[in-house]
Amino acid sequence: MNSAHHLFDILIALHITTGAPGLIAFWLPVVTKKGSQLHKVSGRAFTVMMLLTASFAVAMATLTISHPIKTHPQLMEIDAFSDPVLIRGIFGWMMLYLGILTINLAWYGWVTVRHKTEHEKMRGPINLAMQGLLTVASLNCAVQGMLIQQPMMIGISMVGFATVATNMWFILNRSPKPIDWLLEHIKALVGTGISVYTAFFAFGAVRLMPQLALAPILWAIPLIIGLTLIIYHQRTVIDRSAFRRPSRSTA
Repeated sequence: MNSAHHLFDILIALHITTGAPGLIAFWLPVVTKKGSQLHKVSGRAFTVMMLLTASFAVAMATLTISHPIKTHPQLMEIDAFSDPVLIRGIFGWMMLYLGILTINLAWYGWVTVRHKTEHEKMRGPINLAMQGLLTVASLNCAVQGMLIQQPMMIGISMVGFATVATNMWFILNRSPKPIDWLLEHIKALVGTGISVYTAFFAFGAVRLMPQLALAPILWAIPLIIGLTLIIYHQRTVIDRSAFRRPSRSTA
């Protein structure tokens, strides 16, 4: 067994070890009472696991970009994925982008809570660098998709551009509303779940059902469910905020 494949298998094992519990842990902060101890603990655990999982994904993608055949020898037997250029594009460049997107969202979701009363700290160098890195990764994913004629890569890159745009809107906002940090927190951590579940369905399908790996439905399901959760929870926060305002003014 070559060293690249051996290292890749180790990264897969680590990726699954942190990713599988993370996929389950995602639902605890979603369904538990916001602000409760269980919500906080499960949310922190989910964030840590996602940062680790995405970091392993970035390492796997980097290895795939440099050694597409050695890291994915089994795909050479599947007609739809037998081209090393395609393997490098989808399992290398696109996975690299999804890993960076996940790291960006998990980090951003964490710092929105950490700096909810000190908004100026949202403009720290690490947070700003994260936005720049995701912009580059999104652009590269789109360009690579054009080069190998994979519309899926072009389409999924739009999520990265939208993420950076909304993140920067909040980061650069000098006078955000009191609930804006919470709306961004919801967007970021549910978005993290969308990113990870998308990768799980899409890339995981290659091993079980290779012919469905690039099926739009596998990419659409996590996005639709995730956006529904974001809209629902953000709407709930906004409605509660509006309900509380009159009571304060009449007190």
